[in-house]
Amino acid sequence: MTGGKIRVVSIVGTRPEVVKMAPVVRALDARPDVFHHSVVSTGQHREMLMQILDVFGIVPEIDLALMAPNQRLSDLTSRTLASVSDLFERVEPDVVLVQGDTTTVMCAALAAFYLGIDVGHVEAGLRSRDMRNPFPEELNRRVAGLAATLHFAPTARACADLEREGVDPSRIFRTGNTVVDALQMLPLDVPFEERALDDVRFDDRRVMLVTTHRRESHGAPLRRTCSAIQELVSSYDDLEVVLPVHLNPNVRGVVQEMLDDIPRVHLVSPLGYVDLLKVLSRSHLVLTDSGGIQEEAPSFGKPVVVLRERTERPELIEAGLGWLVGTDPVAIVERASALLDNEELYANVAAAENPFGDGRAAPRIADILAQSFGRQPLGDVAGSAVVSG
Repeated sequence: MTGGKIRVVSIVGTRPEVVKMAPVVRALDARPDVFHHSVVSTGQHREMLMQILDVFGIVPEIDLALMAPNQRLSDLTSRTLASVSDLFERVEPDVVLVQGDTTTVMCAALAAFYLGIDVGHVEAGLRSRDMRNPFPEELNRRVAGLAATLHFAPTARACADLEREGVDPSRIFRTGNTVVDALQMLPLDVPFEERALDDVRFDDRRVMLVTTHRRESHGAPLRRTCSAIQELVSSYDDLEVVLPVHLNPNVRGVVQEMLDDIPRVHLVSPLGYVDLLKVLSRSHLVLTDSGGIQEEAPSFGKPVVVLRERTERPELIEAGLGWLVGTDPVAIVERASALLDNEELYANVAAAENPFGDGRAAPRIADILAQSFGRQPLGDVAGSAVVSG
């Protein structure tokens, strides 16, 4: 500790990490009497990372700038592990906070473990139980879980999965998901930055947001998804599609080939986070292979058709807010059509309770850290019995 304060280093490398760590950064920075807090960026996804840092007003104290064109996972992993290890040796934090399941998360957790530094894992306990789906995220979060000493789990299921893996229940804390906190931090009553979105007829047509970018979706799976989109637009005259096209050429080439000339399909550049949320909030339904959108959509009461074979967020499915269909075009069209045709089904989704929390995950995490390092009395947040949304 520095001057009696708990020395915390929060590591971020990608846009989703910043989104979900932003409320934690705010909660820790609001208590300067307790925490000496630093934010470190690895720059794993640099362009999108810098954009979202600006949105939340976060300025990293250190930027490792590890992004390189066309880098292999092994190259990124080796450079990140070495760089964050050097950093931790210089800074000597009491605890390193990581969020989620990226290569940045795995490497930071492993480096801290090697140096005997405590690790707090935000969004701990998510499991698909398929090491190749999603790839490499399932491996990343399991390694982070093995290295972590404090597990901030978003849901009861995540807590239970950690216990089944042998984690000490006294080190597991159900906090809710910080993404719900993050959504409450951002104004959505602002104009679109992406001017192409002004052409979307949100007011008199039903809009379907589509996002697809994952490695396991490349190739034939993506072509099947595009085929389903073609059929849905052909079948519903009042349906418009917004598809932010990922920069990866494996995505861009197929999407532009199959959907570029389809009426009422808007292929737009990758969206800023606020624009994405604005589209999500005004959409009728969502098709996605994104993990983050599976968590964000319930806050807006939007049904989600999940374009994956496995999900580490089964709470979405169990709550009746999402359907796991993979990339079979028949299954995609069938489920999307049901949501477009069945008003009662759609109303039930809109009324369902958000399974991911109440928007107070970040202050709970700050309290747990303060208590774990002896800076406030141990209270109700000890152990996985804590129910926080």
